[in-house]
Amino acid sequence: MFRSRAKEEKAPAADKALVTDSKQPRHPEAPKGRPTPKRSQAQSQRRSVANTSMSRKEAARRQREERRAALERQRQALASGDERYLPVRDKGPVRRFARDFVDSRFNIAEWFLPMAVVILVLSMVQVPALQNTALLLWLIVIVLIVLDSLVTGFRLKKRLNERFPAENKRGAVAYALMRSLQMRRLRLPKPQVKRGERP
Repeated sequence: MFRSRAKEEKAPAADKALVTDSKQPRHPEAPKGRPTPKRSQAQSQRRSVANTSMSRKEAARRQREERRAALERQRQALASGDERYLPVRDKGPVRRFARDFVDSRFNIAEWFLPMAVVILVLSMVQVPALQNTALLLWLIVIVLIVLDSLVTGFRLKKRLNERFPAENKRGAVAYALMRSLQMRRLRLPKPQVKRGERP
């Protein structure tokens, strides 16, 4: 009743504009009909477009190549001692010092496997005297390894506290003792110090 004639004429025009084909060129001054996206939304859309431009097969192939290259770098680092590409458990000055401390010493534990094989062979021989000897050797080897590990752990802990008072030393002693159980030539990362050389 009180509506103006001009408003009544504009309303059908607006309805017609909505119904019209979207393929028609839009007038530069006409409203675009949707809100401007935020910058973060626009960036995420651009990233998703960039990521989806590569097919799934190509993405998987590239991932395999990157993984292979990373493993190769890690293998070379384990042989050369390059800190940049070592696994996380081997990184850092504390772990390096622990490795060098073990590698510079003669450890009884590193001969555990060869001695275990000898004792096993002796225990299988059906001679009571040899079986008793094997049992005695087994006991002696275990006692020596435990004593050697205790001495190594105590000395290493003392040296770490002197050398790295402010560093996080958690797990370094256990790491070194596990390394001492391996034969020297099989240790990874490869030993970087000679026996008797002070780390």
